[in-house]
Amino acid sequence: MNRVIRIACVLLTLALVLRASADAKRPNILVIVADDLGYADIGAQGQEKDVRTPNVDTIAKAGVRFTNGYVTCPVCSPTRAGLMTGRYQTRFGHEVNPGPNTPENFGLPLDQITMGQAFKSAGYTTGAIGKWHLGFKTEMMPTHRGFDEFYGFLGGAHSYTEVTAGKIAKNSVLRGEKPVESVTYLTDDFGREAGDFVDRHASEDKPFFLYLAFNAVHTPMQAAEKYLDRFKEEPDKKRRTLLAKLSALDDAVGVVLGKLRDHKIEDSTLIFFISDNGGPTGSNGSRNTPLRGFKGQVFEGGIREPFCIQWNGHIPAGKVDDRTVVSLDIFPTALAAAGAEKPENVNLDGANLLPFLKEGNKDVIHESLYWRFGPQWAIRDGNMKLMHNNPDGTMLFDLGKDMSETHDLASAQPDEVKRLKAKYDEWNSKNIAPLWHDSREGKRAANGKASDAKGEADE
Repeated sequence: MNRVIRIACVLLTLALVLRASADAKRPNILVIVADDLGYADIGAQGQEKDVRTPNVDTIAKAGVRFTNGYVTCPVCSPTRAGLMTGRYQTRFGHEVNPGPNTPENFGLPLDQITMGQAFKSAGYTTGAIGKWHLGFKTEMMPTHRGFDEFYGFLGGAHSYTEVTAGKIAKNSVLRGEKPVESVTYLTDDFGREAGDFVDRHASEDKPFFLYLAFNAVHTPMQAAEKYLDRFKEEPDKKRRTLLAKLSALDDAVGVVLGKLRDHKIEDSTLIFFISDNGGPTGSNGSRNTPLRGFKGQVFEGGIREPFCIQWNGHIPAGKVDDRTVVSLDIFPTALAAAGAEKPENVNLDGANLLPFLKEGNKDVIHESLYWRFGPQWAIRDGNMKLMHNNPDGTMLFDLGKDMSETHDLASAQPDEVKRLKAKYDEWNSKNIAPLWHDSREGKRAANGKASDAKGEADE
């Protein structure tokens, strides 16, 4: 009997050692999301000389920058719903932003599994910092959707200098579920909180998952003087404020990356950087060069984003990849890196990018991507893109030759229009009707103005 007990103890010890070894090899996961950032608004994109984002650029230089990186919607909340679940948000009705008449039950449906829940179940410490925009009700808050910690706000927009967004108490800055008493400059605060999260969890015997979602560079156009002073040569006030807000975001990213380096865990951290949609160029001074369109449209300027991944020693460094990827890929890629199973009975729409990033792999990652946003829709199939909006009708573009979408080929290639529309319809048949509507969304595409919808701070 004693021999049996000894063997059992040895086996138990071995199991614990193997588990500890597995935990040591599992990477931390850091997902950084900017808000309303234009395609040209990071230095690594090389489009605008006045942009200074040295810290964000290090992610691209140490990893992979995708030139054809997309999100699933041209506005904030639906994109976040897709990213957080790894599923097209139209699968579960989270199609548009909340609006002034949206019912109180707005939010990510409770039957959808979040990245927070998946990584918490996988043994990770989980944190969410910044903008949530996935529901105000208690059961929809980050702390009820798989996150151990939360510091941020629940709505769609927020003052950078006040605890509440105007008079909207439900959109106060929270720690957990309780309002904080004050803020300094919100972008700085998010960077500080993220750095503190890394400090507290870097030495734990289990990895962490941190979702860091800035509200920069979303309106309102508020910038601290120390950042404005960096761009005294810029004569345009709106552009100067945008550059200052962007510089603050970059500094905050630098704080977090610096903490990873201080704790010598940068090499064991998988890092993603993306924006939630294209820049609303008219309202915040962002730029989507050389793309057509802006936030709220399914033209490239509304849905094609800076998209960078870093994991030192595991994926190439300094690589520019022209293959098509989408924000839905973040969830399955992170799961694969962690050696974690996908949530049970959940069909993820994204792809695990890790096999595609191996040296010499040139396989197509996504044959097709799709968008449905109220009256607007689009499909990208290879380099061909078919899209529809109300003022312009149905248009066809060859993005391989015309990334700026200047030459509509619809009338010249009716068979291609028919083929792509049939493929879109097949995909769309698996979606459901929106759970709520926002009449402002159709106006964005129709009025030709790159501006935020009024009242977004109320969301």
